[in-house]
Amino acid sequence: MAITGKVVLVTGASSGIGAATARKLAAEGLKVGLAARRGDRLEALASDIINAGGEAIALQTDVTDPASCKAAVQRLITEFGRIYILINNAGLMPLSDVDALKVDEWQRMVDVNISGVLNATAAALPFMIERKSGHIFTLSSIAGRKVFKGLAVYCATKAAITAFSDALRMEISPKHSIRVTCIQPGAVKSELYEQITDANYRKQMNDLEKSMTFLQGEDIAETILFALKAPDRMDVAELFVMPTEQGW
Repeated sequence: MAITGKVVLVTGASSGIGAATARKLAAEGLKVGLAARRGDRLEALASDIINAGGEAIALQTDVTDPASCKAAVQRLITEFGRIYILINNAGLMPLSDVDALKVDEWQRMVDVNISGVLNATAAALPFMIERKSGHIFTLSSIAGRKVFKGLAVYCATKAAITAFSDALRMEISPKHSIRVTCIQPGAVKSELYEQITDANYRKQMNDLEKSMTFLQGEDIAETILFALKAPDRMDVAELFVMPTEQGW
C-alpha cells in the first residue's frame, strides 16, 4: 500500500523505538506528529526531520491525560489536515519484585502502559472512523506473552494491551476498514532500563545486554513499516520480533 503523504501520530517519540520510528516514517514521506512529555527532545527531533527534508510537528503530550491526547490529535489535524496512523508506543518498565511494594511504580506503569494506549486510541479513532480508513499500532512486548520474575506488573500491563489490540481489531476492522497491529518485541536497546530503581534488577539487565545483541529501535521501525505497506486486504494482526540470540 502506498503510504507517502499519510499522517501519523507516534507516542513516546522522544527516544528509543518512538524516535527511530518517527525518523523512518518521515524518511518514507509520511507527515509525523511527535508526542511525548519531553518537549525539548521533540523539538530537536522535529528539527532533524525537517532539516532532512521531512515533515514533523512536536506535540508535547501526557498520554495519561485524555484531554492532552485529544489536544495533540487536534493540533496534528490542524497542521496536516487528518490522521491516518496511530503508533501507541509510550511505555515504562521499572522492574522490581512484588514484595518490594513499589506501588507508585506499579500505578505509573498502569497509567502509561494501559491508560495511555486507551487515551490515545480514543482521541484518534473518531477521525479514522469518519474517513473509514486508518491503522492503529500497539507496542506490546514478549512480556505480554510470557511472565518473568520482577516484571509482574509490567507483564500484566502488556498482556492487557495485547488483548485490547486484538479485540479492537475484531471490532473496528470489518466495520470501519481500520487495520490494527500489535508489535511484540523481545529485548530492545532503549531508555526503558534507566527507569529501574531496584539495583539487583538493574544489574541483571546490564548483564543481559552484555550477553546478547539487543534489537535496535530501527528494527522495530522496519517492522512497523512492513505492516504499513501490506496490501489493504491484509491486516498484520501480530508480529513477535526477537533478537536472534534470545532463546527465551
